[in-house]
Amino acid sequence: MENRGQKRTELDDELPADKRACNSLEFRASSSNSSAQTHMNSVNSAPETNDHDMDTSSSASANSRSEGERERDSAYGSCDSDDADERHSELKDYQRRRSSGDHGKFKRILSSLSEDTDPSGQLAVLTELCEVLSFCTEDSLSGMTSDALSPLLVRLARHDTNPDIMLLAIRAITYLCDVYPKSSGFLVRHDAVPALCQRLMAFEYLDVPEQCLQALEKMSREQPLACLQSGAIMAVLNYIDFFSTSIQRVALSTVVNICKKLPSECPSPFMEAVPILCNLLQYEDPQLVEMVAVCLIKITERVSQSTEMLDELCKHGMIRQVTHFMSLNTRPTLSQPLSNGLMGVLAKLSSGSVVAFRALYELNISSILKDILSTYDLSHGMSSNHVVDGHCNQVYEVLKLLNELLPTSTRDQENPQLSDKESLLVNQPDLLQKFGMDILPLLTQFVNSGANLYICYGCLSVIDKLIYLSTSDMLVELLQKANISSFLAGVFTRKDPHVLILALHIAELILQKLSDYFLDSFIKEGVFFAIDALLTPDKCQLVTLEKCLRLLFPVFSGSQILLDPRQKSTSREVLRCLCYAFATDRSPSVSEKGSCMLEKDSVYNLAKHIRTKYFAQELYDPEKALTDVLQKLRKFSSAISDLNASTNNDALDQHEERFYSIMRQVMEKLGGREPISTFEFIESGILRSLMTYLSNGQYLKQKGELSAGNSDIYSVEKRFEVFARLLFSPLDMITVDLPMITLIRKLQNALSSLENFPVILSNVPKLRSSYATLPYGRRTTYPCIKVRFVKDKGDTRLCDYREGVLTVDPFSSLHAIEEVLWPKVKAKRTSHIKSPTQVKDQSESLPDQSPSNASSSQGGSPHPMEPESMSTDLPELQEPVEKEAQCASEEDIEMEEQYPVSCSKEDSSSKLLFYLEGQRLEPSLTLYQAILQQQMNEHEIVIGSKLWSQEYTLTYRKAEGQYGTHKECLCSAESSAQKVDVHELYTSFFSSSFAYDLASDLEKSSPVYDIIYILKSLERMNKLIFHLMSRERICAFAKGKIDDLDNFQTAVIPVPQNEFVSSKLTEKLEQQMRDALAVSIGGMPLWCNQLMESCPFLFSFEVKCKYFRLAAFGPLLGQPHSPSYRDSGVTSDRRLSSGSMPRKKFLVFRNQILDSAAQMMDLHARQKVLLEVEYNEEVGTGLGPTLEFYTLVSHEFQKSGLGMWREDRGSFTTGTSHAGDSGILICPFGLFPRPWLGTSDEIQTQFSEVIKKFVLLGQIVGKALQDGRVLDVHFSTAFYKLILGKELGVYDILSFDPELGKTLLEFKALVDRKKFSESIQGESTTLKFDLCFRKTHIEDLCLDFTLPGYPDFILSSRPDHKMVNITNLEDYVSLVADATVTAGISRQVEAFKSGFNQVFPIEHLQIFTEEELERLLCGERDSWAFNELLDHIKFDHGYTVSSPPIINLLEIIDKFDQEQRRAFLQFVTGAPRLPPGGFASLSPKLTIVRKQSSNCADLDLPSVMTCANYLKLPPYSSQEAMKEKLLYAITEGQGSFHLS
Repeated sequence: MENRGQKRTELDDELPADKRACNSLEFRASSSNSSAQTHMNSVNSAPETNDHDMDTSSSASANSRSEGERERDSAYGSCDSDDADERHSELKDYQRRRSSGDHGKFKRILSSLSEDTDPSGQLAVLTELCEVLSFCTEDSLSGMTSDALSPLLVRLARHDTNPDIMLLAIRAITYLCDVYPKSSGFLVRHDAVPALCQRLMAFEYLDVPEQCLQALEKMSREQPLACLQSGAIMAVLNYIDFFSTSIQRVALSTVVNICKKLPSECPSPFMEAVPILCNLLQYEDPQLVEMVAVCLIKITERVSQSTEMLDELCKHGMIRQVTHFMSLNTRPTLSQPLSNGLMGVLAKLSSGSVVAFRALYELNISSILKDILSTYDLSHGMSSNHVVDGHCNQVYEVLKLLNELLPTSTRDQENPQLSDKESLLVNQPDLLQKFGMDILPLLTQFVNSGANLYICYGCLSVIDKLIYLSTSDMLVELLQKANISSFLAGVFTRKDPHVLILALHIAELILQKLSDYFLDSFIKEGVFFAIDALLTPDKCQLVTLEKCLRLLFPVFSGSQILLDPRQKSTSREVLRCLCYAFATDRSPSVSEKGSCMLEKDSVYNLAKHIRTKYFAQELYDPEKALTDVLQKLRKFSSAISDLNASTNNDALDQHEERFYSIMRQVMEKLGGREPISTFEFIESGILRSLMTYLSNGQYLKQKGELSAGNSDIYSVEKRFEVFARLLFSPLDMITVDLPMITLIRKLQNALSSLENFPVILSNVPKLRSSYATLPYGRRTTYPCIKVRFVKDKGDTRLCDYREGVLTVDPFSSLHAIEEVLWPKVKAKRTSHIKSPTQVKDQSESLPDQSPSNASSSQGGSPHPMEPESMSTDLPELQEPVEKEAQCASEEDIEMEEQYPVSCSKEDSSSKLLFYLEGQRLEPSLTLYQAILQQQMNEHEIVIGSKLWSQEYTLTYRKAEGQYGTHKECLCSAESSAQKVDVHELYTSFFSSSFAYDLASDLEKSSPVYDIIYILKSLERMNKLIFHLMSRERICAFAKGKIDDLDNFQTAVIPVPQNEFVSSKLTEKLEQQMRDALAVSIGGMPLWCNQLMESCPFLFSFEVKCKYFRLAAFGPLLGQPHSPSYRDSGVTSDRRLSSGSMPRKKFLVFRNQILDSAAQMMDLHARQKVLLEVEYNEEVGTGLGPTLEFYTLVSHEFQKSGLGMWREDRGSFTTGTSHAGDSGILICPFGLFPRPWLGTSDEIQTQFSEVIKKFVLLGQIVGKALQDGRVLDVHFSTAFYKLILGKELGVYDILSFDPELGKTLLEFKALVDRKKFSESIQGESTTLKFDLCFRKTHIEDLCLDFTLPGYPDFILSSRPDHKMVNITNLEDYVSLVADATVTAGISRQVEAFKSGFNQVFPIEHLQIFTEEELERLLCGERDSWAFNELLDHIKFDHGYTVSSPPIINLLEIIDKFDQEQRRAFLQFVTGAPRLPPGGFASLSPKLTIVRKQSSNCADLDLPSVMTCANYLKLPPYSSQEAMKEKLLYAITEGQGSFHLS
C-alpha cells in the first residue's frame, strides 16, 4: 500500500497507527508483535488485507512451508524412512507413558473423591481433576474410569452449600464430555441432566449456570433425547436474557442439538419453548437468530402431520414472529438456506392449519412475499454460487407457500380442511383481491423473464388457482393490468405438456368467467391461434409424456441448514415429476414421485374442448385473417413481396418511392393509436418480406446461393438508404419517437414474447474437483464427464481406441479432444509415396500452442494455472507403432492431395467426426454443450447428478474433408467481390450481412430468427446512419437535385445503443453466468456463445464485461469474488483477480517510464500474473502506484515527436496540468495512427522504432484490460474500430480529421456528378461550371499526388498522376483514403495487434462497440453528480455524512472543473479516471476519515492511502481553508509515494 500528499515526515510518529503508511514490511511475520501492526490489522483489515493490496507472503513463511512439505515427503514418500519410523515410535512411547501417568492420577483422584473429606480437600481434588482433564487425551480415559467418575461428579454438582465445589464439579463434567464423548451416557445414567437443569432453574450464582450450559451443550450432542426428557430445553431458555451473547449461543446450541433429534411422540417438552424461541427471533446477534431459526424449522417439521400441534404453534405466536422476521428489513440478517427454511415453515403451517391460514392473510403475507420476490434481481453481479442457488430455492419456497395460500377444494376432495380455507376467502373477497394485486404482476414478470421450467410451472399453478378462486368482477381489473392475453400467448410457446395444461386451464377459466370481455383479446394476441396449433401435431412438437417421466426436477427436502461450514449438508435431492414439484409432504401422492398425473392426449383434448366451446367456426377459415389489423398488415407484406419480384432498374426511383410509401403506412400503423399485438405483427409475415426486399432476395439463402455482384450491392445499398430515410424522419409533428425507435421496441417486445432460449442451471451447490485425462491431463475444479471412444463400424481407415472409459474435461472443445485422439487412432501408413502433403500432415496433428491462439477456441482455453503453453499438459503418446493396425492409406493420401492441409486452418478441425447416439456433433462445441444440445433436441434436459455419473459413448470416424475448402473459397469470393473503391468500403456491410447464420440451433423458419436478424440489420444501419444519409445526399448532388455542397451533409443523431439491448436475454445470460458451472463460456448453452458472437448488441455492457472476462481469461479472472462485482455488473474492483492470480512486483524508474514498461512487458506480457509497481527510491507499493504507472505510460505514448500519431505541429502544449512532462498532444477527436511510407533507409529506421512502440502499446493495453487497470488515453473512434477488426472507409476520416474527410466527400460528390452527367449526356462542355469545387476548378487548387499534411508520402508515381484534375480526381480520393485508413497504417495496426495478442487474443474484444471499448479501457469520463458522491462515499473514524467538514468537502468537489477533478481522482485513487461504473465501482469504497492533528488543523495537509481509496482529511475550520489545502495537496502531492 502507499501514501502520498503529506510531505512532512516529521509528523509520522504523531499519526495514529491506522493512518500510517501501508508498507509490505509491516505485514512480515517478524513485525507481527508491533503495536502499530496489531492496531492496523484490527482497524483496517477489511479495506486493506482482504483486498490483497499487498503481497502479504513473507519469504520466511514460504521457506518454512516448503521445508515442512519436504519433511512430510521424506516421512511418507521415501524408501529410506528409518528416521521417520524412529520419530514415530518415540512419539508413541511418549503418549503411552503420558496415558499411564494419567491413569494413575485418575485412580488417586477417584479415591480422594470417594472419601468424605472436608470441602477444602474436595476443592483441591476437583481442581487437580480439571487440570488433568484439560490436558489429557481420549486414550487416557477408559469407560470404567468415566463410569466411576460420573456419580461422584453428579453428587458434587448437587452440593448445596459450597458454590465453588458445584462450579468445579460441573466444569469437570464439561471437560469429561469433551475429552471422552461416550461419558455422556454414563452421566445420563447417573441423572446428571436433571441435576444440571436444577442448578439452571435455581440460578443462585452466575458462574454456575454458565458452566451448566457448557456441560449441557456437550451432553446434548451425544444424548439429545435424554436432555429433552429431563426438561433441558426450558432449563437453558428460562433465564437466557441474563447471560452474555456468547453464553446465549451456547444455550441455543444445546436446543439445536436436541431439536435435530426430536422424537415423533411426546411433543410437550419442546412445544412450551416455542414462545421463548419466537421472542429470540427479535435479537440482534445473527448467529443466535440462525440457531433459533433452525430450532423452529425442526419443531415444525416434527409436528407437521398434526393439525392440533400446528394450531398450537400458531397460538404460541410463531406465525406472527416469523412473518415479521421475513419482512424485508430484517430478513437479510439470516443466511439464505435458513430464510428458505422459514418460508417452508409458513408453507407447512398454512397447509395443515386453518388458524395459520387465516393468520397469514390477516398479517398481509402477500405484501411480504411481494417484497421478497421483488428483490430477486438483487443477486445480479454476485459471483457466489450459494447466493444463486439460495435465490432459486427461495423462489421455489415462495411458490410453495403461494400454492398453499390458494386452496381449490373442487379439484382436490381428499382433504376436507380445504373447504374451510376456501370459505374464508369467499366470505372475505377483499383478502383475495389484495393478494392477487400484489402477486400476479410479479408472477407474470417471472415467467416472461425466462424462468426455468419448474419455476414457470409453479407461477402458472398459482395464477391458475388465483383465477379459479376469483369472481368475475375481481378478475376484470386484475387481468387487465397483467395483460393476460399477451402473457398466455408467450406461455404457449413452451413445449412441456405440464405448462401447456396449466395455460389451457387458465385460458378456459377466463373464457368461462369473462368470455365477452377477453374473447377478442385472445384472438388478437394469438391465444386462439396457439390453441388451434396444439391440435395440429406438425405445427406443435410437444414433449411426450414418456420423456416427461424422465424429465425429473430436483426438489430439496430438508432445510439445507449448515451452521458449521465443515458440516455436510442435511438436505437431500429428491427427483419429482413437475406434477408433484409444489406438492406438500402432507399429500399422499407425493411418494409416487416417479409417476405423472397427466393422461395421454390431455393437452390435445383440452385444447379441442376450448376451441369447440368458445371460438366461432368462421375463425377457422385460413383465407380470412383473424383481425382487421392482421388483414391490413398482410396486404402491406404482400405489396412488399410483389415489389421485390417486379424489380426494374429503369424505374428505380419510382420503385424506391413505392417502397417508401408502403413502409411509411406500416410505420404509421405501428405507431398509431390502434395497438398491434405481437401475434399480428409476426403472423402477417411483414418482417420476412421486409428482409427479403432489403437484401434483394439474398435473405435466408444458403451460402453457395449468394450472389455478391456490384449490382446487388448497389441495389441493397439503395434500399437501405431509403429505409433509413424513413426511419430517421419524424412521421408527423405529434409523434415524439422516431419510427426507428418504434420499430425497435416492437421487435424487442416480440422477441421477449416469442424467444425460448433455455437457461440451464446445474443445481450443484458446490463443485467437486476431479482429474481430466483428456485433453490436457490436469486437475479441474469442476466434475468431469466419463466418455468411452468407439470407432464407427463402417470406418476401415482408423484404428480402435483401446484405453476404455476416460474422464474428459467437459468444457474443452471437441476439436481439442480430437487433437489428442487423432495420433492414437490414425492408421500407420504403408504406402511408400512421399508426397509433400504427407509431411504437412505430421505438423497438422500438433495443436497450435502459441500464446495468442491458446485460448481462442470456445471453451478450449488452457488451464489458468499453466499460462505459458498447453504443451506440458499433453499426455505422452507412447503406444508402440507396431501395435497399430496397418490399414490401407491410399484413400488418405488421395484425400490429403484433394484437400491440402495448408488450404486453411479450418481443415485442422475436420480430421475426425464425432457422433453421440447417432447424432453428429459440431467440432466447435464443448463436450458439455454437445450433450446439452442433444438433450435440447430431444426436449429432455437432465438436471442434477445424473449428467455427471452417466457414461457417454462417442463414436468417431474419419472426416471426408468437406469442411474448410468450401468456406475458404466462399471467403475469397466475398473478399474479391468486395474489392470496390476504398471510399465505398462501408458497403461491405450490405454484401456480407446476409452471408452467415445467426445461430445454428435456431431454425430459419422461426419468427425469432427474423426478429433477431432485422434487429441486427437495424443496429448496423444505426451505426452507419451518417454514411447512409450522406451517401444519399451525395447521390442527390450528383443528379443535380442539390447544387450547394454545404447542403449535402446531414446531422443525423443515431438511436441510443441501449434501445437494442434485450432485457430478457440479458437477464437470461446473467442467470446462466451465475451458475456454478459457468467457469468457462463452454459451460453455458450454445445460444449464449452464438448470440454473443453474432448479436452482442442484444446484451448490456455490464453483462458483456462479465462474459468477456470469462471468455478471455477463464475462471480465475472471469468470476472474481463478490467484492469485485457490483449490482451494475461492471467489474468494480480494478484488482479483479487479486484473490486468485499470482502477483509480480516490478521496479520502475520514473525518468524512464517507457523503458521500464518495455522491460516489464518483455518479462510478463505472456504470463497471467497481476503486475504491481513500485518506484525506485519510493516506499509505496500496491494499487495506487500501479494505477499511476499506467497513467504515466499513457501520457508517454501521447507525446509529440514519437511518430505514432497524426499530429498537427501547432496542436500540442507544454506543461499541461495532467502531464508531468511537456509535449502532450491535444487531439480533440482522439489519436489515430500516422501514415508511413517506408522508402529510404533513414525512414525505415525511424519506422522500425514506431513499430516497436505500437507493439509495446498493444501489450500495455492488453495487460491493462487483463489486470483491470484504467488508461488515461484518448483514442479516436476510428482507431477503436481498427482494434475491433473493422474496416475503415472515407466516411471514417471525418471522425478524426473532419476537414480532410469533408473535403474528400465533396470531391467524391463531384466525381459522382461527373459520372452521372456523362451517363445521360455523354461528353459535354456545358457542365464545366457544375464540376467546380466551391466555384474553383479542381486544377486551380494545385493539388499534387502527395498525402495532405505529409509531403514525403507520394501517393502514386503514374505519369497521369502528377497534378490533380477532374479526370483523375476519383483516383486521388481513393488513394488518399487508402493511405489514410488502410495502406499507410496497416503495419502499425498489425504491430499493435501482435503486441496485444501476447496477452490474450484480441478477438475477444469484438463483442464491444467502440464506445464500450473506450469505457472498458479508459473508465468513466462523465461528470459527477452530487447524489452519486453521497451514495458511494463512506465516512468513518470521526466523520458522518452530516459532519461540517464533509459537507464542505462535497461542495468543494462539486464545484471543481474537469482538470481539478482529474487531479483529485489521481491523488486519491492513483488514476485520473474512474473505473467503468463510476464511484459505485470503486472497491474498496472511497472512504473519508478524520485526520487527527496535534497542531492546528488548518496548518495540516490531507493525505491518502491510494491502495484503499482512503482520504484522511483534517477538520478544517472553514471551507476556504479546506479548499486551499486540498488544491495544494492534489497538485503538489503528485508524482511520489512516501510515508504520510
